Amino acid sequence: MKFGRAVDCAAVSRDTGAMSETFIFGYGSLVNRATHDYEAAHRATLSGWRRAWRHTTLREVAFLNAMPEPGHDLKGLVLGVPRQAPELDRREYAYTRTDVSQLVDHPLPAPVEINVFAIAPAHDDGGQGHVLLLSYIDVVAQGYLREYGEAGVRDFFETTEGWDAPVIDDRAAPRYPRAQPAGADLTALVDHWLGEVNARVTS
Repeated sequence: MKFGRAVDCAAVSRDTGAMSETFIFGYGSLVNRATHDYEAAHRATLSGWRRAWRHTTLREVAFLNAMPEPGHDLKGLVLGVPRQAPELDRREYAYTRTDVSQLVDHPLPAPVEINVFAIAPAHDDGGQGHVLLLSYIDVVAQGYLREYGEAGVRDFFETTEGWDAPVIDDRAAPRYPRAQPAGADLTALVDHWLGEVNARVTS
């Protein structure tokens, strides 16, 4: 499958006048509605793509990336966002937008433009060396728990590649800028699945 049509985040699609917003498929922290204020959010599935932790020079820690891979599906949310969304582009600065409009199963009543944030192939060097932040993992798991229940959390862990990188336990002092309060039930669920995927958690 082709990677898709990449669009620089700073050069968002022009407004044709037919729609005042475009849509983003979220598969990581954007699944957690507490991390943004986009009210138009719908559960959806992106076909032919999968999720993995990536290590690049674009960020100091590993972060989630989506990549095309036949036979895999990603559950997430489609979010209606303004066509000019500088705050969102700053949040997702390490990614480019890729058009996946024809690959998303969603409940919206009409064909819409849907992009996914993905690392451009030129930046995805596949390298190692960065850590995973537990505060970030908690946020993603919290979003999937609210949207898809415990099965959604299991799916997040089981379908994501790259759990061999060390996980830093920063819950007491979160380094992730959009960290959310996490109750005992959530942290216990996350800790369970970190064990299931043989993640190495360090302080």
